[in-house]
Amino acid sequence: MTELPRITRRGALLGAATLLAAPAISYAQSDVIRIGHLTPRTGFLGPLGEFAVQAGQLAMDEINAAGGILGRKLEITFEDSVNPQTASAKAERYIQRDKVSCIVGEINSASALAIGQVVQREKALFINTGANSDALRGSDCRKFMFHIEGQNSMYVKAVGRVLVQQGLIKGKKVYALTADYAFGHDLLRVAKRFMGENGGTVANEDLIPTDLTDFSPFLLKIRQARPDVIIANLAGAQITNFLKQYSEFGLRFPVAGFGFDTALAWGAGQGNFLGTWPTMWHHRLDNPAAKKFTADFRQRFGRPPENQAWGDYNAIKIVAQAMTETKGTDGPRIVEYLESGAKFGVLKARESYFRARDHQIMTEMYAITALPPAEQKDRYDIFTATATVPGPEESLEAIGATPEENSCTFPA
Repeated sequence: MTELPRITRRGALLGAATLLAAPAISYAQSDVIRIGHLTPRTGFLGPLGEFAVQAGQLAMDEINAAGGILGRKLEITFEDSVNPQTASAKAERYIQRDKVSCIVGEINSASALAIGQVVQREKALFINTGANSDALRGSDCRKFMFHIEGQNSMYVKAVGRVLVQQGLIKGKKVYALTADYAFGHDLLRVAKRFMGENGGTVANEDLIPTDLTDFSPFLLKIRQARPDVIIANLAGAQITNFLKQYSEFGLRFPVAGFGFDTALAWGAGQGNFLGTWPTMWHHRLDNPAAKKFTADFRQRFGRPPENQAWGDYNAIKIVAQAMTETKGTDGPRIVEYLESGAKFGVLKARESYFRARDHQIMTEMYAITALPPAEQKDRYDIFTATATVPGPEESLEAIGATPEENSCTFPA
């Protein structure tokens, strides 16, 4: 029988003291920082979700190649959020089981709300990269939810300025096609407010189911109504299908949109994109950071990045900066940092910041207008763009919702 070593009281005290003196990082911290990425990868928003995932992978690899975050490797897990119920369940699992430091992603506004409720309860950070609803920055705002995606008010005001200049709002009879879910309903409300303030009228409106692929019944109604302009408050593959079928029908009424992603125009095919639309970012921006991002993304994935890719890429870079500046992954401390007015380079001419009162990023936007088919050189370079909106001499908050338009009271 082997005799076990005898542990004296003095030895036990010395051992305990040694344990207490050891750096906490050796026992309480992993050598990996984990982020959970949730976004639709199937359904009508799936084409945008794939850009989001690719951009997240690129950002992760760049951060790790530069030494990680606080000397620790960044590890991102990517999952399909599917619907609000699944998004909520996966957000809980990310935080409680996988111990992620934050969640990034989403496009569906109802799913973003579900994730926001989870992170509020768990005190974990969530950066929304694709859900536009003003309600997420107003009645449904959450202390631990931030938005690098523009709110509907920003989209409407950014493109609305151009439409007013083009003479497509004042005194005009508008036909509105609206996605029949939270995002679309909210966008229609904001659009009606803008048009009313600028002398326009929504004379006809139709709600479009998210799974609709055949727009012919609505295009026949448009032909009969003979509107001055068609406003598309659509989302995801709805925009692609509408543009393709509108061209096939040979209609000539002016088209504009208050919500948009450039990938959806690319999906319509060369020669089918038309009208004027808002965007948070586009791949033709001519500044060094934007050109490098576009070149790196295109080299790796065989296509240029679009504005959804811009959102997810920059959200992860912002998280890395926040963790570096706060020297940790504590959710409440990062919230304080993001609310402090910290500035972030986001591949644009001006730095951006999160507005403390509703956690909406304040940043430049753009309006793009389709080139004539004969001038579209390939499937990607199919539009011209305005200068930045707001202009360089204006406050970035010029296109954001005012407190009177959208009030946020963070829940306890």
